[in-house]
Amino acid sequence: MRRSTSFGTMPHSQNGIALIIVLWITTLLMLIASSFIYAMRTDVNIVTNSLARARLEAAADAAVQRGIFEMFKPPQLPGRWTTDGVAQSWRFQGVSVDVSMTDESGKIDINTAAGELLRGLFLAQGIKEDEAAAITDAIGDWRDQDSLKRLRGAEEAEYLAAGYSYKPANALFQSNEELRLVMGMTPELFDKVAPLITIYSRQPGINASIAARGALRALPGATDILVDQYVAQREQARAAKLPIPQFAPALNLSSFAGGIVIVRAVASGGAGNEGSSFVREAVVMRLATPARPYTFLRWKEGAIATVGGIPSNGQPGAVPVQQ
Repeated sequence: MRRSTSFGTMPHSQNGIALIIVLWITTLLMLIASSFIYAMRTDVNIVTNSLARARLEAAADAAVQRGIFEMFKPPQLPGRWTTDGVAQSWRFQGVSVDVSMTDESGKIDINTAAGELLRGLFLAQGIKEDEAAAITDAIGDWRDQDSLKRLRGAEEAEYLAAGYSYKPANALFQSNEELRLVMGMTPELFDKVAPLITIYSRQPGINASIAARGALRALPGATDILVDQYVAQREQARAAKLPIPQFAPALNLSSFAGGIVIVRAVASGGAGNEGSSFVREAVVMRLATPARPYTFLRWKEGAIATVGGIPSNGQPGAVPVQQ
């Protein structure tokens, strides 16, 4: 009797163990399946986002090429895109693109600008006369090839004494951002002047016919009233297809279109791109050779940025155009 009772309990124990094993295997399979589904969903999202970005990037690149095409149209042709920084709204393959073209002659070249123009640029931002003079001299010391210090400038000794880990380049600026490194330049001041400066115009003055208010205000003798009056006259003349008037304070620091244009394209919207955007910025220089009419001096992905509520191209709004 004792032996039969012992053998009689074994099947029940084995059944319980088998049930536990089945439950564990089922749980493990469910975990594996969940991980696989999650991985597949992640891969699908990555592919979808990559395709959406590719569509935006392609639209922005197409807008740059359209902008270059517009550059070579006759100026008097109706509907021609302007190079004064005013954004144009364009659609490409269902994607909305805001394109602005800015002739660099309307900006202040930090490599070649006259000292009085640079000083006026900083004074127009509200800083004191001595600070503006110091930054202007420091820029001159940074971009010249000698180690002779200007009156209020800064050479290697001044940078080391101030605790900087670098010294002036004693060479021309290679980018606008390099201006951040100049002694006396603060992040706040740089953000204000960044839309108004360039390294591409290679001229001592500015082209007043397309310059932004901030650049016009930097001219010696320019006041807010004079600038506002001139901008209004300039827009009226442009709307009436008349020659752009001259700006008196710019007569001694006048520059003209140099054939170097920044094309900025901001692509957004379209299928699968809701809330996404892509920015392409290209610096284009016109050439005199028919076989090669232009070349790129810079080609980069830009960033969405505003300064005081104004788009980084320096001009508000966008003008719709037809494709």
